Amino acid sequence: MVKRFYPLLAGGGILLAVVTVVAAQVSGDSSLDPVSMTISEYAARDGGGAVEAAMAVLGLASLALLAGMRAVGAPVHGWPGRLIGLWSASLIGAAVVPSGAVWQGDLHGVLSAAAFVSVPAATIQLVGRLGQDERWTAAVRPLEWLTLASGLGLAAITYVALPGHGVMIGLVERLLLTAEVAVLGVLAVRLLQLTWGPVLRERIDGRRAVRDFLVHR
Repeated sequence: MVKRFYPLLAGGGILLAVVTVVAAQVSGDSSLDPVSMTISEYAARDGGGAVEAAMAVLGLASLALLAGMRAVGAPVHGWPGRLIGLWSASLIGAAVVPSGAVWQGDLHGVLSAAAFVSVPAATIQLVGRLGQDERWTAAVRPLEWLTLASGLGLAAITYVALPGHGVMIGLVERLLLTAEVAVLGVLAVRLLQLTWGPVLRERIDGRRAVRDFLVHR
């Protein structure tokens, strides 16, 4: 019974985090530029706490997703599970560690880098495994495209951060984050289908049986 709540927590948390981040940046300080500022820099200067809260929620939702996938026997053992756990821990750590001092900014940078690398690295391994499990094959094609987008995003942000001197780094980071959150969203939707689909079908079939019985009495 408990495992049925994992996809709800994962999907709801991911959706809440996305809505919170978008709302915070749309209604935030107009002097802050999301195109040139990283998410960590934006959160530190905005001061509202919404972005940090969204990061923590996303990290916890990712843990619920991992627990739910393990509960249904998805092939996340080994490195895929560890990397998703690293993503979650990095997000929660970045949300908890306050910004301000130089060392805190450096720590935010390390945690952000760990988070951004971990999801593409996990999905590269997951795609092949999920393709061999008929329950998850419906999610493989979108995951392949999103993994490619994440890989390109990593290459782009590496270039922008080093020889590109940080030009439009905020935009590139947000596009990369969008692709990675979409990966989690695809997994959460499929987990929801696998967990709740049989339950809903059973209830629908039960109601139809009762209705047919009453009609044919």
